[in-house]
Amino acid sequence: MSLEDITTEIRTKAETMEANGKKVKIDLKGEGIILIDGTTTPPTVSNDDADADVTLIVSEENFEGLMDGSLNPQMAFMMGKLKIDGDMGLALKLGDLFS
Repeated sequence: MSLEDITTEIRTKAETMEANGKKVKIDLKGEGIILIDGTTTPPTVSNDDADADVTLIVSEENFEGLMDGSLNPQMAFMMGKLKIDGDMGLALKLGDLFS
């Protein structure tokens, strides 16, 4: 799946999310960046590398597993496949993104 495909899928999911006043960055380890800006209603999604309240660092392959449900987010974190930098509480609220 390309960065463009992943961004489009997240953009579609973000349309149903509520604004939370926070920014989430997904760093696909050199494959690209996805920024979810929850300061707007509905949240906007871009490929900008801007400051965020929390950054999820994950390979593109593992991120696809999170998105399709074949990889549990908690297990990915415990196994070191998903790293979180920043607001852990916000990261825990991202379950809707991975369903």
